[in-house]
Amino acid sequence: MAGHSKWANIQHRKGRQDDKRGKVWTRVIREIMVAARLGGGDLDTNPRLRLAVDKAKAANMPADTIKRNIDKATGSLEGVHYEEIRYEGYGFGGAAILVDCMTDNKVRTVAEVRHAFAKHGGHMGAEGSVAFQFKHCGQLIFAPGTNEDKVMEVALEAGADDVITDDDGTIEVLTPYTDLESVKNALESAGLKPELAEVTMRADNTIELTGDDAQKMQKLLDVLEDLDDTQEVFHNAEMDE
Repeated sequence: MAGHSKWANIQHRKGRQDDKRGKVWTRVIREIMVAARLGGGDLDTNPRLRLAVDKAKAANMPADTIKRNIDKATGSLEGVHYEEIRYEGYGFGGAAILVDCMTDNKVRTVAEVRHAFAKHGGHMGAEGSVAFQFKHCGQLIFAPGTNEDKVMEVALEAGADDVITDDDGTIEVLTPYTDLESVKNALESAGLKPELAEVTMRADNTIELTGDDAQKMQKLLDVLEDLDDTQEVFHNAEMDE
């Protein structure tokens, strides 16, 4: 999945997240509630909840807000019941798109996702139409210039599946999604702090888009990401900045 624009794309994504702190909090709260509901409220025995709480802390969410939403999800407080649902579709150049949502109203959510695809040049597909092109895994991203040999040595020793250096110098560490936290801890203990660490759907292959197609694709992705019920958008497009 080498690509000249990977680091720029990551920075674009992080910049959008920083500009939308309120939306980030909403997404993280939903993730905390679903993780706690499915796996319980104990951080020591629920790795998905630990990751969600880490995201919340990184977004400067107060500890009492985190605790209150865990309590809601585990039944200690009355709360909203969210369901996870994934939509699949195509963008420009046949690029594959996954839209992961959490919603308390599936009818509303599917209508909004379908409208976004249709209005901005995409096409919503059936379940399973593009998901096979992605792998559920842990991913850690290191900035260009990071010591590649050291990252590789520590990551593989800690149980990572692969370490990839992209064309622009970005280093990707791929792990089983269940081992992301342990690999991340090992790397940080060695003084290697990733720019990004998350469980993701990583595309097996990418489609390069340039010019007008790249701009239209980015607009479609931005619109999908901005929907109220969207948690994450994954795609296999490599785009010029």
